[in-house]
Amino acid sequence: GAVAHVSMAKPVCDQVSTVLAEAVSEVASADDVRLHHGGTYVCIEGPQFSSQAESHWFRSMGGSVVGMTNMPEAKLAREAGIAYATLAMVTDYDCWHPREAHVTAELAMRNLMQNAQRAQHVAIAAIRLLSERRPRSEAHDAIAAALVTPWESMSDVTRQRLAVILGKAAAPQTSPAP
Repeated sequence: GAVAHVSMAKPVCDQVSTVLAEAVSEVASADDVRLHHGGTYVCIEGPQFSSQAESHWFRSMGGSVVGMTNMPEAKLAREAGIAYATLAMVTDYDCWHPREAHVTAELAMRNLMQNAQRAQHVAIAAIRLLSERRPRSEAHDAIAAALVTPWESMSDVTRQRLAVILGKAAAPQTSPAP
């Protein structure tokens, strides 16, 4: 009932990303965690791992981390007006690193389980910081700026559905008919 083209130029919210980085710094001691704030996420289709050629290609394109999630999550969040950021905790070097073992399911799962508790602590700290600061994000208004279908051309049902996401920006203010 409505067409929208939401910008995905920056799928990660800078404000939420900064809060996540602060939460990591709060929770982790410097000797066991190295934080990389920012970067480029390469999303691959799982469940298979990358070939060496793909792994080198991702790095040559500037990819910082390779994973099998984050899409369509980032796109859906943006369309819904949700500020989105990723806490990516490394489990392996894929297969590009000359001195590290190539990734296996066992290696990835073992490291994933080791990361799980730390991730929970980071999430708790991030939620606290977000609730204290309530940062404003361009994602909050992304759909309003992306609507192609004119509001008056939409059915009442479509307008009601969009109003849930758009909130106060839902309908253009029109004057009552005489």
